[in-house]
Amino acid sequence: MKPIEFDTERLRLRQWYTADREPFAVLNADPKVMEFFPALLSRAESDAVVDRCMAHIAEHGWGLWAVEIRNTREFIGFVGLNIPAYELPFSPCVEIGWRLAAEFWGKGYATEAARGALRAGFEQLGLPEIVSFTAVGNIRSRSVMERLGMCDTGETFEHPNVLEGHALRKHCLYRLSREQYRGLG
Repeated sequence: MKPIEFDTERLRLRQWYTADREPFAVLNADPKVMEFFPALLSRAESDAVVDRCMAHIAEHGWGLWAVEIRNTREFIGFVGLNIPAYELPFSPCVEIGWRLAAEFWGKGYATEAARGALRAGFEQLGLPEIVSFTAVGNIRSRSVMERLGMCDTGETFEHPNVLEGHALRKHCLYRLSREQYRGLG
């Protein structure tokens, strides 16, 4: 399958470039961006995330895409679809996720790019459902999920990749079915 790439009104969701590694490492080392993650990432850990994103796209044709502003070609983070590599209470699943550099928050970029990712997931890939999850206190990401029309299930779970007892271990789950997506018009 040829890898999927696409444009939204202001953004390009594309494959990862070598040049993306440095700005991605900077955003992964930013305490504001990583507030709802257990730890900041080192350059090597950040590069490993890029490697996993690239491998997923190579295998499936889609994944967590690098996002750039179309008119400047500036890398701003990632948005896309992913099959979690760890067991979750609702596995198997495809999740939608995002991580943007803080200077690009509040401009609607995460929502715009995620709408494009949902469109790819439901219309091109024919997925029956897409989920999203985050630490319970991550109001910014939860707001994006709600703007996307995703439904808060009211369910919480302990994230298996967050240490027991850690304040960020409890996560909430949002879902969107293909039928619900079609109804968003």
